[in-house]
This record gives sequence, structure tokens and C-alpha cells, in this order.
Amino acid sequence: MASCVCVIIPNLTRNVRPYAFVENVVTHGNCRKKGYATDCLDLAKQIAKDNNCYKILLLTGSKEESTLNFYRNAGYNSSDKTAFIQWIDM
Repeated sequence: MASCVCVIIPNLTRNVRPYAFVENVVTHGNCRKKGYATDCLDLAKQIAKDNNCYKILLLTGSKEESTLNFYRNAGYNSSDKTAFIQWIDM
């Protein structure tokens, strides 16, 4: 099975249209290559569309080229934005 977290975030730009945030896309090792993560991303996209989002922001901690290619093939790119993270209370 796969899981992902999709959150709708209000925005003060883009005519106050929200955007969706996807993180923690995880597929159990025994269930990979069966389309579950793709289904999760498709569901997240539908949720974003249903909520009039103008974009989906996806973060991954993976550096594996196969994972990054999976996201690229799903329509995401890593060239439009730069993410910075500051961990608190780790």
C-alpha cells in the first residue's frame, strides 16, 4: 500500500486561490511498482482541482534518481522553486 499527505493551504496571491502541498509519499517495499503511489498522486491532484488550487507543491527527501524520475514522470519539476527547511525541536 501507499500513502501520501495532501494539505490545502490558503494563499494571499493568485486571487486568493489556495495551493496543495504533498509530502510523505511512501509505498511499502513489497507493494512498489504496482501503481499505488501514482494513484495517491492522482487523488492529490483531484483534491487540488476540487479545491480550486492553482498548483501542487511536492517535497521529497529522497535523492534517489529513480524516485526523482517518478515525480518528474508524474508531471512535477524541480526547477521552479527552491525549498529551504529549518527544523525545530529535533
